[in-house]
Amino acid sequence: MKRIGKIMETIIYDETDKITEDMADWIEDLLNVAAKKLSVENNAEVSITVVSNEKIREINREYRDKDKVTDVISFAIEDDEDDEDDLLKEFDMEGITIPRDLGDIFISYDKAVEQAEEYGHSVERELGFLMVHGFLHLNGYDHMTDEDEKRMFALQEEILKEYGLKR
Repeated sequence: MKRIGKIMETIIYDETDKITEDMADWIEDLLNVAAKKLSVENNAEVSITVVSNEKIREINREYRDKDKVTDVISFAIEDDEDDEDDLLKEFDMEGITIPRDLGDIFISYDKAVEQAEEYGHSVERELGFLMVHGFLHLNGYDHMTDEDEKRMFALQEEILKEYGLKR
């Protein structure tokens, strides 16, 4: 069941063949709840790619110089807003609306299953947690300091609770 109206486009790529149509629907709904919470403007988009442990390890090694499996990796498009403004000035955009591309989130389905078992909750709850975690990173949240971590994790839990994905 849809919780709110669609705020942004969520593009889901499933390299594992584990994401059902129902799962894709609730993933989109959950991320729209998160987008509303963060006041993301309409006409934004985000991509989610669900991969294996092997694939996320490759990505982690190539882009983060960490040769290990991880659960979620986010690549924000808008790290530097000046670059975006310069790019838009290169085109005559009169009357054309380009979606705001927030970035890409990669999630290891295998790792989500492992962590769900470890934490004693559903795979859906773990996937939801990882989706929201990655989405918050795309929107400037981080957990490099204790204060930032408390703020980010409290917001994650608030979004998950609002959507109904509890531990």
